Amino acid sequence: MQTLTIDFICSLDGYGAAEGWPGLWGMGGPDYFEWLNTAIDKDAPILMGATTYRLMSALAAGGEEGTDVLNAIPKYVFSSTLEDPLTWENSILVREDAVTFVRRLKEESDRPLRTLGSVALCRALLNAGLVDRYRVVLFPVITGATGSDRIFDGYPDVRLELVESRTFDHRLQLLEYVPTVLDGPPGRDGSISS
Repeated sequence: MQTLTIDFICSLDGYGAAEGWPGLWGMGGPDYFEWLNTAIDKDAPILMGATTYRLMSALAAGGEEGTDVLNAIPKYVFSSTLEDPLTWENSILVREDAVTFVRRLKEESDRPLRTLGSVALCRALLNAGLVDRYRVVLFPVITGATGSDRIFDGYPDVRLELVESRTFDHRLQLLEYVPTVLDGPPGRDGSISS
């Protein structure tokens, strides 16, 4: 069975975007872009929802730095509102239930899977126990006044075991975890976890 990694970029206060700020909050740098171009498996299919597809396909069409690496990667787009054919190359529209589809894809795929943005999709996949890794690139900004797309709202309680960390361009922090969805806060039964 293949692994599924959730990939997010977010501000320190947990927003995926902010009104009026440029892409990547204007902080993408050479180390980060090099990592995107070399560390990301270019054959690993990407899973995304309609909102992320609309945003990222527009950025790719406009030649936004860092999006060119995504063009050749297979992309599964979960939507009931988008219409075929999708314009971003290598994009496949999926209308069936995302959890059912991804569970089957994990069994049948010959490549690891990952997400791109797609807050609601990621929440559903995590709740279904389908997520093996959780990777966040933390940008050193707080967007409390202008932030949009709060990433972690509606999530269950999740314990995260850090398995990798890295700093890009002396400012961006990569944090990669193995997630464990909890039934509630640890220690409810009087036990203490370390």
